[in-house]
Amino acid sequence: MIETRLLYYFLAIAREQSITKAAETLHVTQPTLSKQMMELEAQLGKQLLIRGKKKITLTEEGAFLRAQAQEMVNLMEKTESAFRADEEIIGGDIYIGCGETPAMEFITELFKEIQTDYPGIHFHIYSGDADAVLERLDKGLLDAGLLLGPMQQEKYDYINIFKSDIYGLLMPRDCSLAEKQTVSIADLYNIPLIFSAQTYAGHQRLEWFGVDYDSLNIVATYNLIYNATFMVEQGMGYAFCLGNLVSTDGNRNLAFRPFSPDLKIDLFIVTKKYQTFSPAAKIFLSYLREKLQKPAIT
Repeated sequence: MIETRLLYYFLAIAREQSITKAAETLHVTQPTLSKQMMELEAQLGKQLLIRGKKKITLTEEGAFLRAQAQEMVNLMEKTESAFRADEEIIGGDIYIGCGETPAMEFITELFKEIQTDYPGIHFHIYSGDADAVLERLDKGLLDAGLLLGPMQQEKYDYINIFKSDIYGLLMPRDCSLAEKQTVSIADLYNIPLIFSAQTYAGHQRLEWFGVDYDSLNIVATYNLIYNATFMVEQGMGYAFCLGNLVSTDGNRNLAFRPFSPDLKIDLFIVTKKYQTFSPAAKIFLSYLREKLQKPAIT
């Protein structure tokens, strides 16, 4: 089994691209660090580092170990933080994963309430698509995820936050379709489309929206919508996305048109079943449930 200390050493070298600089940050001698890395390579039976004259780079195996080691270190630090919070009660860390959604405003309002009452709690947001968030949730790197539904996986618990996102098309402002105030499902079959990668891969079923997927002309995919906006401006296609994520004011040649009738999808806070939560995460979930029970102020 690899010692935790060696993982920290290896990550420092990968970050600094130099054994000498890594040794300085770790407060160990350069010969000691070099010896430790040679022993790590011998233990794994793989070369991890390419020792160049000017800098150190990672082999393919080294890059793989860096990704795995970083996740292990993150999980250990999260665990240590939870134990410290047990002693201090008013401190700790909350780790939330989320996709792109305007509903994050609701979550950050909750963060602010917690911060006011518990200034020792720190907040960490991981942004990614549903697959990436669920993967980190499964590995224990996140306390919860804010995701679009409906979801049918039984290994998770779901809290409906009673917020909905509205889908539409992001398009060039000067195109003919932008002359309409809304678009319809029928419009999808006549234009080149840019879809989110997880929708394209079938992880968000288009049957939710009554769309015949096989009849669509999908020319590109995106992970996060911001980079897709440049493809839209170039006239490559129309991006199927949520509203209020991209500014259509100002100088950019962009316009968003919602579907009519509305194409809505609910949002949920997702947690692993039977998960043991840190004190800080318990506070987050408690505040969330309390906020959801309060009547909306109009």
